[in-house]
Amino acid sequence: MRHTRAHTANRRSHHALKAPTLAVCSNCGAKHRPHHMCLECGFYKGRMVVDMTAKKKARADRMQAKKEAIKAQAGELDQSAEETATEAAKVAEETKKTEENK
Repeated sequence: MRHTRAHTANRRSHHALKAPTLAVCSNCGAKHRPHHMCLECGFYKGRMVVDMTAKKKARADRMQAKKEAIKAQAGELDQSAEETATEAAKVAEETKKTEENK
């Protein structure tokens, strides 16, 4: 059977999104989910659970290494492209010489 707009709206009245409840970190003052550690400083209930400074440093090092690897790979690709271009030029010159000799 067809549902009227009113019945459809009544059913959907519970579908609204609610704002998440947030707690304030006692160590750094950042907002975090209640009963979870702070993602900024790594503290929970006044004690350090995870050393976030070391974790952030490790992430920065990993990202730097990844960027360097990408640059190195791009450099290798550029060199190989140059090599293939010079090889193609040599082949073109050789074919041109052989055609002139015929």
